[in-house]
Amino acid sequence: MHGGGGGGGGGGGPMRSLVHGTDEKPKITRSLLKRVFAYAWPYRGHLAILLFLILVMTGLNLVNPLIMRTLIDRAIPEKNLTLLLWLSIGLLVVPTISALLHVMQRRINATVGEGVIFDLRVALYDRLQHMSLRFFTNTRVGELMSRMNNDVIGAQTAVSSTVVSAITHFVQAVAVLVVMFSLEWRLTLISLVIMPLFILATRKLGLKLRVIAQKQMSANAQMNAMMGETLNIGGALLVKLFGQKKQEVDRFSSRARDVRQLGVDRAFTGSQFIAIVGLISAVGTSLVSGLGGYFVIQNAFTIGTIVAFGTYLSSLYSALQGLSSAPVEFSTSVVSFERVFEVLDLSLDIDEKPQAVVLNDVKGDIVFEDISFQYEKGDERFLSDVHRYGSIDSVTAVLSGKEDVHDDEEEETHSQARSYALSDVNFHVFPGQLVALVGPSGAGKTTLTYLLPRLYDPTRGRILIDGHDLRDVSLDSIAAQIGMVTQEATLFHDTIRTNLLYAKSSATQSELEEACRAANIHDFIHDLPDGYDTVVGERGYRLSGGEKQRIALARVILKDPRILVLDEATSSLDSESEALIQEALKRVMRGRTSIVIAHRLSTILAADMILVVDRGQIAERGTHKELLALGGLYANLYHTQFKKTEKAE
Repeated sequence: MHGGGGGGGGGGGPMRSLVHGTDEKPKITRSLLKRVFAYAWPYRGHLAILLFLILVMTGLNLVNPLIMRTLIDRAIPEKNLTLLLWLSIGLLVVPTISALLHVMQRRINATVGEGVIFDLRVALYDRLQHMSLRFFTNTRVGELMSRMNNDVIGAQTAVSSTVVSAITHFVQAVAVLVVMFSLEWRLTLISLVIMPLFILATRKLGLKLRVIAQKQMSANAQMNAMMGETLNIGGALLVKLFGQKKQEVDRFSSRARDVRQLGVDRAFTGSQFIAIVGLISAVGTSLVSGLGGYFVIQNAFTIGTIVAFGTYLSSLYSALQGLSSAPVEFSTSVVSFERVFEVLDLSLDIDEKPQAVVLNDVKGDIVFEDISFQYEKGDERFLSDVHRYGSIDSVTAVLSGKEDVHDDEEEETHSQARSYALSDVNFHVFPGQLVALVGPSGAGKTTLTYLLPRLYDPTRGRILIDGHDLRDVSLDSIAAQIGMVTQEATLFHDTIRTNLLYAKSSATQSELEEACRAANIHDFIHDLPDGYDTVVGERGYRLSGGEKQRIALARVILKDPRILVLDEATSSLDSESEALIQEALKRVMRGRTSIVIAHRLSTILAADMILVVDRGQIAERGTHKELLALGGLYANLYHTQFKKTEKAE
């Protein structure tokens, strides 16, 4: 139904202000940093070992140039074979130890990084599982996937890569400078003269490279989003039915071409970056070598010192390069963390009270008291655009334009448009009764059924089950007591057995078969080559509509709820499937409280009470005979819709 606008309330406003403009640097606050490093705290032991290994490896890296200096200045000129042997062994042992420590460092670093990814993904998935249906009807799947993949990986980089690299480069730079000053202070000062130029060039080119890399990320997201839209079963079917293969190939080619060009730009800019940094380093090396050679000629120091200095100079410039690019990398990583926090901070509009009541031994007494419901405006988008520091594109721009979010019943006539989906709805269903909901498309029938399992909460009023307000009841116990079969049966891309066990994981084979016999689907499954282990395909597309509905019905039977909520839509099914489902429904509803959106006259005639819904209100109520006698909306529906099915039944 239309229901007067999509969206949800609550948690949208503050989140939209997080990351927007294209030029400003992301704001890194103390509270944000504190929260970021809270994810590193569980791995503090690993990080301490990592820091120790960094210090040891930095020390080892300082040893080899000193060995070379001794080799050149003493062992060879003095023809000291014993010293030469020990120095040669040292040149082998030090790199070996360093390599082993590097392997240990990489393992620990990977443990921390993958651990942070795991923690963030589980936290995100857990939070998303607690979000209401309204959130999912207003949020694109591609956006959620971006948060779960791109942003999570970007966030862990701040902990496991950027910070560790910054510490490594800082320790390396300080240690190298100390050794260089101890060897020859004049050459050290000369090597530092070009540092401002080096840092400036590194930052400028590094930022340019970062921008191109982020554009490439966005272009890849565009290409991947298109693949996701057109290569799933629904998209592929649509492309074939409308003969749009050439247009889609052209569209994909255009996006893939952007990815290709950005790849070329990134490689070219990267080579420029390396070339310019190399030239600047060469200037420093040239100065040190030239002046160092002069000092050697003047007998100020030895040739070995120049060789050692050249090695140290390379390490120093490498460390400075890493330090100069660290702020950009850290800013990007923190933005990813910020976007992960945006999801974690979303408010829950369907929340559970701390001391929620657990429903046991439910009789099935249902009361709707003064229920009004409005699809709140202003939350068409719960999450901000996927915009990262250094990127000009937004991931949301890659998807298929704006979406009109409606309830599952489409509005057919203008007369059903309104601001409130439901208004002042009151009715009482006694245990074991069958209540049929009838009315025009868009009247509010599906919205009404969605309130019972708390997929939404009413804007005003309350719903009672056995005298308990649903807001006071635990969500798990509500789910356990209510079985719902929607108009479009949803099946996972897995076996029939797995889809059935979703209702009761401990069910035995005999229980599965019993439920399927009750749903008139066991014989069909039994005749399949793989039986209950048959894979149903993406969204169950290997099965017909009737087969999917009967499997969904068997799943609810296996759950054995006290309250049934059914959308009895069978208009798209063949007569045989329809008859099988109708027979199964009669069997399933026996002894249970049932609320059915009725499309068949047989169900309406069997109902203890018929509620006629129009424009979000209960326009009429009563039995079939009573409502016909009124000569109102129900009588009109009967003569224009329901009576057509009378002969078929």
